[in-house]
Amino acid sequence: MSRSLPESFPASRRPLARAVALAVAAVGLLAACERGAPVAVEGIAAVQGTEAGSAFEGQRARIEGVVTLRFDDGAFVQSLQPDADAATSEGVFLMPLAGAPTLEVGQHVVATGTVAESGEGATLTTLVDARVEVLGTAPLPEPVALDAPPSDWEALEGMRLRIAAPLTVTGNDALARFGEVDLAFGGRLHTPTEVVPPGDAARALRDENRRRLLVLDDARSAENPPAVAWLGEPLSSTAPLRAGSTITGLEGVLDQRWGGYRLQAASPSGEVAQAPRPVPPALDGDLRIAGMNLLNLFNGDGQGGGFPTERGARDYDGYARQLAKHVAVISALDPSIIAAQELENDGYGPESAAQELADALNGAQSGARWTVVAPDERPGGDQIAVGLLYRADRVDAVGAPALALGGPFEHGSRPVLAQSFRVGRGPVFTVASVHFKSKGGCDDAQGLDRDQGDGQACFNAKRVESAEAMEAWLATDPTGSGSDRVAVIGDFNAYAMEDPMRGLRERDWIDAMAATDAIDAEAGAARAPAAHSFVFDGQAGRLDHAMLSPSMAAMQRGAAKWAINSDESLAFGYDGALGREAGPWRSSDHDPMVIGIDTR
Repeated sequence: MSRSLPESFPASRRPLARAVALAVAAVGLLAACERGAPVAVEGIAAVQGTEAGSAFEGQRARIEGVVTLRFDDGAFVQSLQPDADAATSEGVFLMPLAGAPTLEVGQHVVATGTVAESGEGATLTTLVDARVEVLGTAPLPEPVALDAPPSDWEALEGMRLRIAAPLTVTGNDALARFGEVDLAFGGRLHTPTEVVPPGDAARALRDENRRRLLVLDDARSAENPPAVAWLGEPLSSTAPLRAGSTITGLEGVLDQRWGGYRLQAASPSGEVAQAPRPVPPALDGDLRIAGMNLLNLFNGDGQGGGFPTERGARDYDGYARQLAKHVAVISALDPSIIAAQELENDGYGPESAAQELADALNGAQSGARWTVVAPDERPGGDQIAVGLLYRADRVDAVGAPALALGGPFEHGSRPVLAQSFRVGRGPVFTVASVHFKSKGGCDDAQGLDRDQGDGQACFNAKRVESAEAMEAWLATDPTGSGSDRVAVIGDFNAYAMEDPMRGLRERDWIDAMAATDAIDAEAGAARAPAAHSFVFDGQAGRLDHAMLSPSMAAMQRGAAKWAINSDESLAFGYDGALGREAGPWRSSDHDPMVIGIDTR
Protein backbone atom coordinates (compact mmCIF):
# COMPACT_ATOMS: atom_id res chain seq x y z
CA MET A 1 0.00 0.00 0.00
CA SER A 2 1.34 3.38 -0.94
CA ARG A 3 0.27 5.10 2.22
CA SER A 4 1.11 4.28 5.77
CA LEU A 5 -2.58 4.29 6.58
CA PRO A 6 -5.47 3.06 4.44
CA GLU A 7 -5.31 4.65 1.02
CA SER A 8 -9.04 4.92 0.40
CA PHE A 9 -10.94 7.94 1.54
CA PRO A 10 -13.09 7.43 4.62
CA ALA A 11 -16.83 7.44 4.24
CA SER A 12 -16.95 11.17 4.97
CA ARG A 13 -15.42 11.76 1.55
CA ARG A 14 -18.27 10.21 -0.40
CA PRO A 15 -20.51 12.40 -2.57
CA LEU A 16 -23.49 13.81 -0.72
CA ALA A 17 -26.06 12.58 -3.17
CA ARG A 18 -24.86 9.02 -2.71
CA ALA A 19 -24.97 9.46 1.03
CA VAL A 20 -28.57 10.54 0.96
CA ALA A 21 -29.62 7.89 -1.53
CA LEU A 22 -28.20 5.07 0.57
CA ALA A 23 -29.72 6.39 3.76
CA VAL A 24 -33.28 6.91 2.53
CA ALA A 25 -33.64 3.92 0.24
CA ALA A 26 -35.44 1.96 2.90
CA VAL A 27 -37.88 4.70 3.77
CA GLY A 28 -38.61 5.56 0.13
CA LEU A 29 -40.94 2.61 -0.39
CA LEU A 30 -42.67 3.33 2.89
CA ALA A 31 -43.11 6.96 1.93
CA ALA A 32 -44.63 6.01 -1.41
CA CYS A 33 -47.30 4.05 0.48
CA GLU A 34 -47.90 6.77 3.01
CA ARG A 35 -48.33 9.85 0.81
CA GLY A 36 -51.90 10.01 1.84
CA ALA A 37 -51.23 9.20 5.48
CA PRO A 38 -52.11 11.78 8.11
CA VAL A 39 -49.46 14.23 9.29
CA ALA A 40 -47.96 13.21 12.65
CA VAL A 41 -46.05 16.40 13.41
CA GLU A 42 -45.82 19.99 12.20
CA GLY A 43 -42.93 22.45 12.27
CA ILE A 44 -39.19 22.01 11.80
CA ALA A 45 -38.36 22.35 15.49
CA ALA A 46 -40.90 19.67 16.40
CA VAL A 47 -39.52 17.33 13.73
CA GLN A 48 -35.98 17.85 15.00
CA GLY A 49 -36.69 17.58 18.71
CA THR A 50 -33.84 17.59 21.22
CA GLU A 51 -32.34 14.15 20.55
CA ALA A 52 -29.69 13.08 18.05
CA GLY A 53 -32.36 11.69 15.71
CA SER A 54 -35.97 12.63 15.12
CA ALA A 55 -38.58 10.89 17.24
CA PHE A 56 -40.84 10.88 14.17
CA GLU A 57 -38.63 8.89 11.79
CA GLY A 58 -40.80 7.05 9.24
CA GLN A 59 -43.83 9.29 9.93
CA ARG A 60 -45.41 12.10 7.89
CA ALA A 61 -44.57 15.70 8.75
CA ARG A 62 -45.43 19.19 7.49
CA ILE A 63 -42.91 22.01 7.68
CA GLU A 64 -42.76 25.65 6.60
CA GLY A 65 -39.71 27.80 6.04
CA VAL A 66 -37.30 29.45 3.61
CA VAL A 67 -34.81 27.67 1.36
CA THR A 68 -31.32 28.56 2.60
CA LEU A 69 -29.09 26.31 0.49
CA ARG A 70 -29.77 24.24 -2.62
CA PHE A 71 -28.34 20.86 -3.61
CA ASP A 72 -28.73 18.80 -6.75
CA ASP A 73 -31.22 16.53 -4.99
CA GLY A 74 -32.77 18.81 -2.41
CA ALA A 75 -32.31 21.83 -0.22
CA PHE A 76 -31.94 23.04 3.34
CA VAL A 77 -34.99 24.82 4.74
CA GLN A 78 -35.04 26.92 7.91
CA SER A 79 -37.97 28.17 9.95
CA LEU A 80 -39.14 31.74 9.48
CA GLN A 81 -40.26 31.93 13.10
CA PRO A 82 -38.12 29.91 15.51
CA ASP A 83 -39.60 28.40 18.63
CA ALA A 84 -38.50 29.40 22.13
CA ASP A 85 -36.36 26.28 22.74
CA ALA A 86 -32.67 26.78 21.91
CA ALA A 87 -32.12 22.99 22.12
CA THR A 88 -34.23 22.34 19.00
CA SER A 89 -32.84 23.01 15.58
CA GLU A 90 -34.74 25.22 13.16
CA GLY A 91 -33.31 23.64 9.99
CA VAL A 92 -34.07 20.48 8.04
CA PHE A 93 -33.00 18.91 4.75
CA LEU A 94 -35.77 18.58 2.15
CA MET A 95 -35.87 16.05 -0.72
CA PRO A 96 -38.86 16.74 -3.00
CA LEU A 97 -40.72 14.12 -5.01
CA ALA A 98 -38.98 13.02 -8.20
CA GLY A 99 -39.68 15.43 -11.04
CA ALA A 100 -40.51 18.37 -8.79
CA PRO A 101 -39.22 21.81 -9.85
CA THR A 102 -35.78 22.74 -8.55
CA LEU A 103 -35.92 24.73 -5.35
CA GLU A 104 -34.13 28.07 -5.18
CA VAL A 105 -32.57 29.94 -2.27
CA GLY A 106 -35.00 32.48 -0.81
CA GLN A 107 -38.21 30.61 -1.69
CA HIS A 108 -40.85 30.47 1.03
CA VAL A 109 -42.13 26.88 1.01
CA VAL A 110 -44.54 24.53 2.71
CA ALA A 111 -43.66 20.84 2.42
CA THR A 112 -45.15 17.52 3.50
CA GLY A 113 -43.05 14.36 3.48
CA THR A 114 -41.68 11.41 5.44
CA VAL A 115 -39.10 11.95 8.19
CA ALA A 116 -35.81 10.08 7.65
CA GLU A 117 -32.28 10.16 8.99
CA SER A 118 -29.73 10.46 6.16
CA GLY A 119 -26.14 9.23 6.31
CA GLU A 120 -24.25 6.76 8.46
CA GLY A 121 -23.41 7.15 12.14
CA ALA A 122 -24.10 10.83 12.69
CA THR A 123 -27.19 11.56 10.62
CA LEU A 124 -29.06 14.48 9.12
CA THR A 125 -32.79 14.78 9.76
CA THR A 126 -34.43 14.82 6.34
CA LEU A 127 -37.93 15.14 4.88
CA VAL A 128 -38.02 12.74 1.92
CA ASP A 129 -40.45 12.23 -0.93
CA ALA A 130 -41.88 15.63 -0.08
CA ARG A 131 -44.68 17.51 -1.80
CA VAL A 132 -43.62 21.15 -1.91
CA GLU A 133 -45.68 24.31 -2.41
CA VAL A 134 -43.85 27.56 -3.11
CA LEU A 135 -45.65 30.46 -1.43
CA GLY A 136 -43.31 33.20 -2.60
CA THR A 137 -40.04 34.56 -1.29
CA ALA A 138 -38.75 35.42 2.16
CA PRO A 139 -35.57 36.90 3.63
CA LEU A 140 -32.97 34.45 4.87
CA PRO A 141 -32.69 34.10 8.65
CA GLU A 142 -29.67 35.74 10.21
CA PRO A 143 -26.92 33.17 10.71
CA VAL A 144 -26.14 32.03 14.22
CA ALA A 145 -22.81 33.61 15.22
CA LEU A 146 -20.12 31.37 16.72
CA ASP A 147 -16.61 32.12 17.92
CA ALA A 148 -15.98 28.69 19.49
CA PRO A 149 -17.35 25.15 19.14
CA PRO A 150 -20.86 25.00 20.58
CA SER A 151 -21.66 22.69 23.48
CA ASP A 152 -24.18 20.92 21.24
CA TRP A 153 -23.81 20.97 17.46
CA GLU A 154 -27.04 18.98 17.13
CA ALA A 155 -29.11 22.00 18.18
CA LEU A 156 -27.78 23.85 15.12
CA GLU A 157 -28.22 21.10 12.51
CA GLY A 158 -29.51 22.43 9.21
CA MET A 159 -29.20 26.08 10.27
CA ARG A 160 -27.25 29.00 8.86
CA LEU A 161 -24.03 29.72 10.78
CA ARG A 162 -21.35 32.38 10.73
CA ILE A 163 -18.05 31.59 12.42
CA ALA A 164 -16.23 34.76 13.29
CA ALA A 165 -13.17 33.06 14.78
CA PRO A 166 -10.38 31.96 12.44
CA LEU A 167 -10.56 28.28 11.54
CA THR A 168 -7.34 26.50 10.65
CA VAL A 169 -7.09 24.16 7.67
CA THR A 170 -5.94 20.97 9.35
CA GLY A 171 -6.42 18.54 6.46
CA ASN A 172 -6.98 18.94 2.71
CA ASP A 173 -6.79 15.43 1.21
CA ALA A 174 -10.35 15.71 -0.14
CA LEU A 175 -10.03 19.28 -1.40
CA ALA A 176 -9.53 18.56 -5.09
CA ARG A 177 -11.75 15.48 -5.26
CA PHE A 178 -14.74 16.56 -3.17
CA GLY A 179 -14.25 20.29 -2.58
CA GLU A 180 -13.89 19.87 1.18
CA VAL A 181 -11.32 20.54 3.85
CA ASP A 182 -10.97 19.74 7.54
CA LEU A 183 -11.05 22.86 9.72
CA ALA A 184 -10.31 23.23 13.41
CA PHE A 185 -11.07 25.76 16.10
CA GLY A 186 -7.98 26.88 18.02
CA GLY A 187 -5.26 25.83 15.57
CA ARG A 188 -4.50 22.61 13.73
CA LEU A 189 -5.10 19.17 15.20
CA HIS A 190 -2.39 16.69 16.14
CA THR A 191 -2.65 12.92 16.21
CA PRO A 192 -3.24 12.09 19.89
CA THR A 193 -0.39 9.57 20.22
CA GLU A 194 2.01 12.10 18.76
CA VAL A 195 1.69 14.25 21.86
CA VAL A 196 0.35 12.03 24.68
CA PRO A 197 0.80 8.36 25.62
CA PRO A 198 -1.65 5.75 24.35
CA GLY A 199 -4.67 4.94 26.46
CA ASP A 200 -6.82 7.34 28.46
CA ALA A 201 -4.82 10.45 27.53
CA ALA A 202 -4.99 9.59 23.82
CA ARG A 203 -8.72 8.89 23.98
CA ALA A 204 -9.34 12.20 25.75
CA LEU A 205 -7.39 14.11 23.12
CA ARG A 206 -9.22 12.20 20.37
CA ASP A 207 -12.53 13.40 21.79
CA GLU A 208 -11.24 16.96 22.08
CA ASN A 209 -10.08 16.84 18.45
CA ARG A 210 -13.55 15.74 17.37
CA ARG A 211 -15.10 18.62 19.30
CA ARG A 212 -12.82 21.13 17.56
CA LEU A 213 -13.23 19.67 14.05
CA LEU A 214 -15.58 21.05 11.41
CA VAL A 215 -15.53 19.97 7.76
CA LEU A 216 -16.07 22.67 5.14
CA ASP A 217 -17.88 21.29 2.07
CA ASP A 218 -18.96 22.74 -1.27
CA ALA A 219 -22.67 21.71 -1.28
CA ARG A 220 -22.11 19.59 -4.36
CA SER A 221 -22.40 15.88 -5.00
CA ALA A 222 -20.05 15.67 -7.97
CA GLU A 223 -16.45 14.53 -7.69
CA ASN A 224 -13.52 16.54 -9.04
CA PRO A 225 -15.32 19.89 -9.36
CA PRO A 226 -13.73 22.34 -11.82
CA ALA A 227 -13.56 24.91 -9.02
CA VAL A 228 -14.08 24.86 -5.26
CA ALA A 229 -17.37 26.70 -4.67
CA TRP A 230 -16.43 28.34 -1.36
CA LEU A 231 -12.92 29.31 -2.42
CA GLY A 232 -12.64 32.75 -3.97
CA GLU A 233 -9.72 31.86 -6.24
CA PRO A 234 -8.62 28.70 -8.04
CA LEU A 235 -6.03 26.42 -6.48
CA SER A 236 -2.57 27.35 -7.75
CA SER A 237 1.06 27.45 -6.73
CA THR A 238 0.45 30.90 -5.26
CA ALA A 239 -2.81 29.88 -3.57
CA PRO A 240 -2.41 26.19 -2.68
CA LEU A 241 -4.55 26.26 0.51
CA ARG A 242 -1.99 24.33 2.50
CA ALA A 243 -2.80 22.91 5.90
CA GLY A 244 -2.07 25.69 8.35
CA SER A 245 -3.99 28.25 6.27
CA THR A 246 -6.89 29.98 8.03
CA ILE A 247 -10.42 31.03 7.06
CA THR A 248 -12.12 33.79 9.05
CA GLY A 249 -15.79 34.81 8.89
CA LEU A 250 -16.99 31.59 7.29
CA GLU A 251 -20.71 31.28 6.51
CA GLY A 252 -22.76 28.25 5.53
CA VAL A 253 -25.37 25.71 6.61
CA LEU A 254 -24.58 23.00 9.15
CA ASP A 255 -24.85 19.48 7.74
CA GLN A 256 -24.50 16.20 9.63
CA ARG A 257 -23.65 13.15 7.56
CA TRP A 258 -20.95 10.50 7.37
CA GLY A 259 -19.85 10.57 10.94
CA GLY A 260 -19.62 14.24 11.78
CA TYR A 261 -20.61 17.84 11.21
CA ARG A 262 -19.80 19.85 8.13
CA LEU A 263 -20.51 23.37 7.01
CA GLN A 264 -21.94 23.55 3.50
CA ALA A 265 -21.01 26.68 1.53
CA ALA A 266 -22.03 27.04 -2.10
CA SER A 267 -20.26 30.37 -2.75
CA PRO A 268 -17.07 32.15 -1.65
CA SER A 269 -17.20 32.52 2.09
CA GLY A 270 -14.76 33.92 4.61
CA GLU A 271 -11.37 35.54 4.34
CA VAL A 272 -8.61 33.08 3.46
CA ALA A 273 -5.07 33.56 4.76
CA GLN A 274 -2.78 31.25 2.80
CA ALA A 275 -0.03 29.45 4.69
CA PRO A 276 3.23 30.01 2.76
CA ARG A 277 5.18 27.21 1.20
CA PRO A 278 8.42 26.56 3.11
CA VAL A 279 11.93 27.04 1.76
CA PRO A 280 14.49 24.22 2.01
CA PRO A 281 15.89 23.93 5.53
CA ALA A 282 19.38 25.21 6.33
CA LEU A 283 21.46 22.95 8.61
CA ASP A 284 24.93 23.02 10.10
CA GLY A 285 27.39 20.17 9.66
CA ASP A 286 29.47 18.95 6.73
CA LEU A 287 27.20 16.03 5.77
CA ARG A 288 23.46 15.70 5.32
CA ILE A 289 21.49 12.46 5.60
CA ALA A 290 17.92 12.44 4.27
CA GLY A 291 15.01 10.14 4.99
CA MET A 292 12.35 9.90 2.27
CA ASN A 293 9.22 7.85 1.73
CA LEU A 294 9.01 7.79 -2.08
CA LEU A 295 5.30 6.93 -2.33
CA ASN A 296 5.75 3.74 -4.37
CA LEU A 297 8.39 4.64 -6.91
CA PHE A 298 7.78 1.91 -9.50
CA ASN A 299 9.45 2.23 -12.92
CA GLY A 300 7.63 -0.44 -14.92
CA ASP A 301 9.99 -2.67 -16.87
CA GLY A 302 12.75 -0.07 -16.69
CA GLN A 303 12.53 0.55 -20.44
CA GLY A 304 9.54 2.87 -20.56
CA GLY A 305 6.91 0.12 -20.56
CA GLY A 306 5.34 -2.29 -18.11
CA PHE A 307 2.67 0.11 -16.83
CA PRO A 308 0.46 0.06 -14.89
CA THR A 309 2.45 -1.56 -12.10
CA GLU A 310 1.24 -3.11 -8.85
CA ARG A 311 1.69 0.28 -7.21
CA GLY A 312 2.71 3.77 -8.15
CA ALA A 313 2.16 5.57 -11.45
CA ARG A 314 -0.44 4.33 -13.92
CA ASP A 315 1.71 5.10 -16.97
CA TYR A 316 5.20 6.17 -17.94
CA ASP A 317 4.32 9.87 -18.12
CA GLY A 318 3.06 9.75 -14.54
CA TYR A 319 6.21 7.95 -13.45
CA ALA A 320 8.35 10.57 -15.19
CA ARG A 321 6.54 13.35 -13.28
CA GLN A 322 6.91 11.41 -10.04
CA LEU A 323 10.62 10.90 -10.61
CA ALA A 324 11.11 14.57 -11.50
CA LYS A 325 9.48 15.62 -8.22
CA HIS A 326 11.82 13.39 -6.20
CA VAL A 327 14.82 14.77 -8.07
CA ALA A 328 13.64 18.31 -7.24
CA VAL A 329 13.34 17.40 -3.54
CA ILE A 330 16.77 15.81 -3.33
CA SER A 331 18.44 18.57 -5.30
CA ALA A 332 17.02 21.18 -2.92
CA LEU A 333 17.91 19.25 0.26
CA ASP A 334 21.39 18.39 -1.05
CA PRO A 335 22.00 15.25 1.03
CA SER A 336 24.97 12.94 0.62
CA ILE A 337 23.09 9.84 1.86
CA ILE A 338 19.41 8.94 1.38
CA ALA A 339 17.48 6.37 3.41
CA ALA A 340 14.51 5.64 1.15
CA GLN A 341 11.24 3.75 1.64
CA GLU A 342 8.61 2.50 -0.80
CA LEU A 343 11.06 1.74 -3.58
CA GLU A 344 9.98 -0.96 -6.00
CA ASN A 345 11.48 -4.26 -4.88
CA ASP A 346 12.96 -5.05 -8.29
CA GLY A 347 16.64 -5.46 -7.54
CA TYR A 348 19.49 -3.02 -8.04
CA GLY A 349 20.42 -3.50 -11.69
CA PRO A 350 20.43 -0.86 -14.44
CA GLU A 351 16.67 -1.15 -14.98
CA SER A 352 15.67 -1.05 -11.33
CA ALA A 353 13.74 1.84 -9.80
CA ALA A 354 16.62 2.53 -7.39
CA GLN A 355 19.17 2.78 -10.18
CA GLU A 356 16.91 4.96 -12.33
CA LEU A 357 16.60 7.35 -9.40
CA ALA A 358 20.40 7.46 -9.04
CA ASP A 359 20.80 8.01 -12.78
CA ALA A 360 18.26 10.84 -12.76
CA LEU A 361 20.07 12.51 -9.87
CA ASN A 362 23.41 12.19 -11.60
CA GLY A 363 21.95 13.79 -14.70
CA ALA A 364 20.51 16.69 -12.69
CA GLN A 365 23.47 17.38 -10.39
CA SER A 366 26.78 18.27 -11.98
CA GLY A 367 29.64 16.16 -10.65
CA ALA A 368 27.40 13.92 -8.53
CA ARG A 369 28.08 10.18 -8.40
CA TRP A 370 24.98 8.79 -6.81
CA THR A 371 25.41 5.10 -6.06
CA VAL A 372 22.89 2.48 -4.97
CA VAL A 373 23.69 0.28 -1.97
CA ALA A 374 23.13 -3.18 -3.43
CA PRO A 375 22.99 -6.19 -1.06
CA ASP A 376 23.48 -9.63 -2.54
CA GLU A 377 20.14 -10.89 -1.23
CA ARG A 378 16.66 -9.80 -2.27
CA PRO A 379 15.16 -7.65 0.53
CA GLY A 380 12.15 -9.83 1.28
CA GLY A 381 9.15 -10.74 -0.82
CA ASP A 382 7.10 -7.55 -0.45
CA GLN A 383 6.37 -5.45 -3.51
CA ILE A 384 8.23 -2.56 -1.91
CA ALA A 385 11.58 -2.32 -0.18
CA VAL A 386 13.79 0.15 1.60
CA GLY A 387 16.89 1.51 -0.07
CA LEU A 388 20.10 3.45 0.53
CA LEU A 389 21.72 5.78 -1.97
CA TYR A 390 24.88 7.83 -1.45
CA ARG A 391 27.09 10.29 -3.27
CA ALA A 392 30.35 8.47 -3.88
CA ASP A 393 31.97 11.80 -4.71
CA ARG A 394 31.42 12.93 -1.10
CA VAL A 395 31.32 9.83 1.09
CA ASP A 396 32.88 6.36 1.02
CA ALA A 397 31.01 3.13 1.69
CA VAL A 398 32.80 0.96 4.28
CA GLY A 399 32.43 -2.79 4.05
CA ALA A 400 29.42 -4.60 2.65
CA PRO A 401 25.71 -3.84 3.11
CA ALA A 402 23.63 -5.93 5.50
CA LEU A 403 19.97 -6.95 5.52
CA ALA A 404 17.85 -7.88 8.54
CA LEU A 405 15.72 -10.79 7.36
CA GLY A 406 13.33 -13.15 9.11
CA GLY A 407 11.19 -12.64 12.19
CA PRO A 408 8.94 -9.57 11.87
CA PHE A 409 10.77 -8.71 8.64
CA GLU A 410 9.56 -11.90 7.00
CA HIS A 411 5.92 -10.83 7.03
CA GLY A 412 4.86 -7.29 7.90
CA SER A 413 7.79 -4.97 8.34
CA ARG A 414 10.22 -4.67 5.46
CA PRO A 415 13.79 -5.94 5.91
CA VAL A 416 16.15 -3.32 7.35
CA LEU A 417 19.06 -2.32 5.13
CA ALA A 418 22.29 -1.02 6.70
CA GLN A 419 25.54 0.32 5.26
CA SER A 420 28.54 1.93 6.95
CA PHE A 421 30.20 5.08 5.65
CA ARG A 422 32.98 7.53 6.33
CA VAL A 423 34.09 10.88 4.99
CA GLY A 424 37.82 11.02 4.33
CA ARG A 425 39.58 9.92 7.50
CA GLY A 426 36.61 10.79 9.69
CA PRO A 427 34.80 8.36 11.98
CA VAL A 428 32.92 5.40 10.57
CA PHE A 429 29.15 5.49 11.03
CA THR A 430 26.25 3.29 9.97
CA VAL A 431 22.95 4.30 8.39
CA ALA A 432 19.98 1.91 8.45
CA SER A 433 16.81 2.42 6.38
CA VAL A 434 13.60 1.07 7.97
CA HIS A 435 9.93 0.70 7.10
CA PHE A 436 7.79 -0.97 9.77
CA LYS A 437 4.33 -2.51 9.35
CA SER A 438 1.63 0.02 8.57
CA LYS A 439 -1.51 0.82 10.54
CA GLY A 440 -3.69 -0.35 7.66
CA GLY A 441 -5.12 -3.76 6.77
CA CYS A 442 -6.65 -4.28 10.21
CA ASP A 443 -8.94 -7.07 9.00
CA ASP A 444 -5.85 -9.29 8.82
CA ALA A 445 -4.68 -8.50 12.35
CA GLN A 446 -4.73 -11.32 14.90
CA GLY A 447 -4.20 -11.46 18.65
CA LEU A 448 -2.24 -8.55 20.07
CA ASP A 449 -1.92 -7.11 16.56
CA ARG A 450 -5.61 -6.17 16.68
CA ASP A 451 -6.51 -2.58 17.46
CA GLN A 452 -6.48 -2.33 21.26
CA GLY A 453 -8.46 0.91 21.31
CA ASP A 454 -5.59 2.87 22.86
CA GLY A 455 -4.89 5.12 19.88
CA GLN A 456 -2.09 3.06 18.31
CA ALA A 457 -4.31 1.32 15.72
CA CYS A 458 -3.59 -2.25 14.62
CA PHE A 459 -0.25 -4.06 14.31
CA ASN A 460 1.30 -2.12 17.19
CA ALA A 461 2.65 -5.39 18.58
CA LYS A 462 4.30 -6.11 15.22
CA ARG A 463 5.95 -2.70 15.23
CA VAL A 464 7.20 -3.18 18.81
CA GLU A 465 8.63 -6.56 17.81
CA SER A 466 10.22 -4.95 14.73
CA ALA A 467 11.89 -2.22 16.80
CA GLU A 468 13.31 -4.75 19.26
CA ALA A 469 14.48 -7.11 16.50
CA MET A 470 16.10 -4.23 14.61
CA GLU A 471 17.91 -3.06 17.73
CA ALA A 472 19.18 -6.55 18.55
CA TRP A 473 20.39 -7.00 14.97
CA LEU A 474 22.22 -3.68 14.93
CA ALA A 475 23.91 -4.59 18.21
CA THR A 476 25.68 -7.42 16.37
CA ASP A 477 27.43 -4.86 14.12
CA PRO A 478 26.05 -6.51 10.95
CA THR A 479 28.18 -4.37 8.62
CA GLY A 480 31.36 -5.17 10.53
CA SER A 481 32.10 -1.48 10.97
CA GLY A 482 33.47 -1.71 14.49
CA SER A 483 31.59 1.54 15.24
CA ASP A 484 28.71 2.24 17.59
CA ARG A 485 27.71 5.34 15.63
CA VAL A 486 24.33 4.41 14.12
CA ALA A 487 21.48 6.37 12.55
CA VAL A 488 18.20 4.52 12.00
CA ILE A 489 16.05 6.51 9.59
CA GLY A 490 12.72 5.87 7.94
CA ASP A 491 9.00 5.30 8.18
CA PHE A 492 8.36 3.59 11.53
CA ASN A 493 4.58 3.88 11.11
CA ALA A 494 4.46 4.83 14.78
CA TYR A 495 3.85 8.25 16.27
CA ALA A 496 6.25 9.76 18.79
CA MET A 497 4.47 8.63 21.98
CA GLU A 498 3.58 5.13 20.78
CA ASP A 499 5.18 2.01 22.19
CA PRO A 500 7.86 1.39 19.52
CA MET A 501 9.28 4.90 19.74
CA ARG A 502 9.00 5.18 23.53
CA GLY A 503 10.79 1.85 23.86
CA LEU A 504 13.67 3.00 21.67
CA ARG A 505 14.04 6.24 23.64
CA GLU A 506 13.95 4.33 26.92
CA ARG A 507 16.85 2.24 25.59
CA ASP A 508 18.91 5.39 24.95
CA TRP A 509 18.17 6.00 21.30
CA ILE A 510 17.88 9.73 20.65
CA ASP A 511 15.16 11.24 18.51
CA ALA A 512 17.02 13.56 16.15
CA MET A 513 13.93 15.64 15.42
CA ALA A 514 13.01 16.13 19.06
CA ALA A 515 16.45 16.24 20.62
CA THR A 516 15.65 19.59 22.21
CA ASP A 517 12.13 18.63 23.28
CA ALA A 518 11.38 17.55 26.83
CA ILE A 519 9.81 14.19 26.01
CA ASP A 520 8.84 12.22 29.08
CA ALA A 521 7.77 8.85 27.84
CA GLU A 522 5.72 8.19 30.96
CA ALA A 523 4.10 11.61 31.37
CA GLY A 524 0.47 12.05 30.57
CA ALA A 525 0.66 15.75 29.88
CA ALA A 526 0.65 16.99 26.30
CA ARG A 527 3.91 18.33 24.95
CA ALA A 528 4.74 20.64 22.09
CA PRO A 529 5.12 18.33 19.10
CA ALA A 530 8.16 18.36 16.86
CA ALA A 531 7.65 19.13 13.19
CA HIS A 532 5.14 16.69 11.70
CA SER A 533 5.77 14.52 8.67
CA PHE A 534 2.31 13.11 7.95
CA VAL A 535 -1.32 14.21 8.07
CA PHE A 536 -4.14 11.69 8.27
CA ASP A 537 -7.81 12.43 8.98
CA GLY A 538 -6.88 16.07 9.48
CA GLN A 539 -4.40 15.28 12.27
CA ALA A 540 -0.66 15.93 12.07
CA GLY A 541 2.04 13.71 13.49
CA ARG A 542 5.34 11.96 12.83
CA LEU A 543 5.49 8.48 11.36
CA ASP A 544 8.99 9.23 10.07
CA HIS A 545 11.91 9.37 12.48
CA ALA A 546 15.68 9.54 12.69
CA MET A 547 16.83 7.64 15.81
CA LEU A 548 20.49 8.04 16.73
CA SER A 549 22.78 6.08 19.01
CA PRO A 550 24.36 8.33 21.67
CA SER A 551 27.71 8.45 19.86
CA MET A 552 25.96 9.30 16.58
CA ALA A 553 23.88 11.97 18.30
CA ALA A 554 27.12 13.62 19.42
CA MET A 555 27.82 14.25 15.72
CA GLN A 556 24.41 15.80 15.06
CA ARG A 557 24.32 19.51 14.27
CA GLY A 558 20.69 19.90 13.28
CA ALA A 559 17.54 18.22 11.96
CA ALA A 560 14.49 19.37 10.04
CA LYS A 561 11.39 18.20 8.24
CA TRP A 562 10.58 19.93 4.98
CA ALA A 563 6.78 20.25 4.84
CA ILE A 564 6.39 19.96 1.08
CA ASN A 565 3.96 17.03 1.09
CA SER A 566 1.77 16.47 4.14
CA ASP A 567 0.32 20.00 4.10
CA GLU A 568 -0.24 20.09 0.33
CA SER A 569 -3.40 19.17 -1.54
CA LEU A 570 -3.41 15.96 -3.59
CA ALA A 571 -4.03 18.22 -6.59
CA PHE A 572 -0.29 18.94 -6.66
CA GLY A 573 0.74 15.27 -6.73
CA TYR A 574 2.25 13.79 -9.87
CA ASP A 575 -1.18 12.38 -10.83
CA GLY A 576 -3.18 15.40 -9.65
CA ALA A 577 -4.85 18.13 -11.67
CA LEU A 578 -1.94 20.48 -10.94
CA GLY A 579 0.72 17.78 -10.87
CA ARG A 580 2.58 19.07 -13.89
CA GLU A 581 3.76 22.04 -11.87
CA ALA A 582 7.53 21.97 -11.58
CA GLY A 583 9.07 21.57 -8.17
CA PRO A 584 8.91 19.26 -5.16
CA TRP A 585 5.30 19.82 -4.04
CA ARG A 586 3.35 16.69 -3.03
CA SER A 587 6.11 14.36 -4.22
CA SER A 588 4.87 11.94 -1.54
CA ASP A 589 2.36 11.77 1.31
CA HIS A 590 5.25 11.92 3.80
CA ASP A 591 7.54 14.90 4.30
CA PRO A 592 11.26 14.28 3.86
CA MET A 593 13.55 14.72 6.84
CA VAL A 594 17.19 15.69 6.87
CA ILE A 595 19.81 15.67 9.61
CA GLY A 596 23.12 17.53 9.59
CA ILE A 597 26.17 15.86 11.10
CA ASP A 598 29.79 16.86 11.58
CA THR A 599 32.18 14.15 10.41
CA ARG A 600 35.34 16.09 11.18
